[in-house]
Amino acid sequence: MSEERLTHLIYTSRSSPGFDARELKSILQASRGNNARRGVTGMLLAAGDNFFQVLEGDEATLQPLFATIMADPRHAGVTMIIQEPIASRAFGDWTMGFAEVAPEELASLEGAIDASNSERVLDELKPGRAKKILTAFARGRWRSRLD
Repeated sequence: MSEERLTHLIYTSRSSPGFDARELKSILQASRGNNARRGVTGMLLAAGDNFFQVLEGDEATLQPLFATIMADPRHAGVTMIIQEPIASRAFGDWTMGFAEVAPEELASLEGAIDASNSERVLDELKPGRAKKILTAFARGRWRSRLD
C-alpha cells in the first residue's frame, strides 16, 4: 500500500451560463458526502460567478477528482493555480466549507486581487495571490459566513 502524500490543490473557475444557487447547493451537498468518503477536506469561496477552491487530501485522490471537476460542464475556465505537498491541513474539519463574498471584499485583501474587473476578479490569479486568500480564510476571514 502506498504512503499518503498530503497535498493541497487550489484552482479557480467560473460557473457556466444558466448555473444557479439551487444547483450550487446540490453540488455542495454531494461534494461534502463524497469528500468525507475520500478523505478530502477544503473550502470554496464564491465571488459572483467566480469560484476559488482549495482541496486537501492524498495526491492520488485529488488528481482524479480534479479531472472530474475539469470535465464538469457546469464549470468554465477551470485553472489550477497551485498543487503542492503540505505538512498539515488548513481545513481539516470541513469536507467543504463554503462562503459567498463580494468581489470587492477580495479586492480589499492587500496584494491578493487585481479588482480592475470585478466580474472576473479571480481570472489569472497567480500563486502568491492565491496563497493570500488561502491564508486570510484560514485565519478566520469570512468564516462567520460558512454554510
